[in-house]
Parts: sequence; structure tokens; C-alpha cells
Amino acid sequence: MLDQLVESKVDTQVNRWRTGLLLGTLILVFTSFVSGLGYSLFNSDLFVGGEGLELSMLVAPVPLPEEAPPPEPEVERTEQKIDVDTRTELIARMDMTPPKAPDKVSNVAAKVPPIPKDRAFTLGKDNYTSDRSSGDAGTGFVDPSLAGGNDAPDSVPQNAAAPPPPPPPPPPAVPKRISKGVVNGSAVSLPKPAYPAAARAVNAKGSVNVAIVISKDGSVISASAVSGHPLLRSAAVSAARRARFRPTLLSGQPVEVSGVIVYNFQ
Repeated sequence: MLDQLVESKVDTQVNRWRTGLLLGTLILVFTSFVSGLGYSLFNSDLFVGGEGLELSMLVAPVPLPEEAPPPEPEVERTEQKIDVDTRTELIARMDMTPPKAPDKVSNVAAKVPPIPKDRAFTLGKDNYTSDRSSGDAGTGFVDPSLAGGNDAPDSVPQNAAAPPPPPPPPPPAVPKRISKGVVNGSAVSLPKPAYPAAARAVNAKGSVNVAIVISKDGSVISASAVSGHPLLRSAAVSAARRARFRPTLLSGQPVEVSGVIVYNFQ
């Protein structure tokens, strides 16, 4: 059985030759391909933009004439006539304070309508009230030339009542007390003070001023010495409290009076 076996040996030289032949063939084919490709590229005519680039002169566009603006439509202007109320006499409304008291009070309705409210008005020869709605004209006088004349007929019934007379002014306030200074001359009864023995012993003399407050009926309600010898003040205050005066009237009402009584001790 062993004599039928075939021994296989590797021929190294033959393999090298085959390998070299295959490698050389591949190199030859690759070189031929690259050479053909390069030849075809360098021998072809490559143009950009057909006939090539050409520099031309730039020309500015021709300016177009400006179109004239369309004419503004004409607006028909009409003069507006200001319609204002007219009064021959200024009569205050019921919600207004009359500028002055009427000469006489009457219950007969006035022939002139009152001043319009929230409307422009002016003095004229007729009593005319417009039928327009009140705007921002306000109340007050306007120029008669803007009213366009005062020839409109009177369209308001004469049923306005005369305003009531204003109340009389309140009487002026009367002060509760006034000052008169020295009041010796206005005394009805002015008792003389007694000369104190202690003051006589030291020969105390001179004037003593006593500040007093006279009530509305003329009696003295308070007294205090403000100057003079200390030994003489007590006697002067005691005499001042017994003094009596006439009531002082101011606007027909009695008031209190503050003043000074002067006593001279000799």
C-alpha cells in the first residue's frame, strides 16, 4: 500500500517565476491605464464660457423722468355760520347765583328767557335760542360778528320765572372782649382805696396800676395789680373790685372790656 503513495514536492523556483510574471503584468496594466488617462486629459480642449471671457464697458441705465404727483382733489369750502343764542337782557338761571339783587320782587314770569346753559350767547336785539346741540362753546359772550346777525325769530316760550332775591348778608361777628386802656373816666362808681398803716409807716407813696376785666353788666370780674409799691397793691386791688362801670355796647350788643385803673397814693 505504501508503494502507491505519490510524493508531492514544492517547486520553489517555479513559484517565484509565476509570482513575478503576475506582478509584472499587473504593473504594466496599471501603468498603461494611468498613461492613457493623463494623455486624454492634457490633450482635450477645455473652455469656460464658450468663446471665453470678454471685458465689456459698463453703461449706467438711462434715468426715467419723474412722474408728477397727482393733483389734490379740490375740496369745496363753505363758510359755516356760527349759530349762537341772543338775549336782550341777562337773566340768571335757577342754578346760578344772580349777579345782583333785583330791584323788585315779582311773581310774574320774565319776558326774557334765562341765560342758556352750555351754549355760546351774546347780547342782541332779539331773544333767540338755537336748536343746535350744545358743544364746547361753553357759557359766555361771543363776538356778535361771528353770530351772523341777530335777525332770528324768538323760538322760546316766555315762561322763565324771576330768580329769588339773595339772602341778606350775615351780621358782622362781634368780639367777646375789647380793650380800652385806662378806664378811670368811664367808672360810675370808683371807691378810693384805704391807705395801709404799714405803707404810711414807711412813707410809701406813688401810683398803683390795677388791670381789671369789666363784665357785660359793668361789674369788675377780675383785678390784679401790675405795678406800684408792694405795700399799696393790696388796698388798690380791693378798691378796684368794688368799682362799677357803664355797660359797653358794640354793634348794639354788650361786650366785656379789659382796662387799667390807676390809683395815686399821696
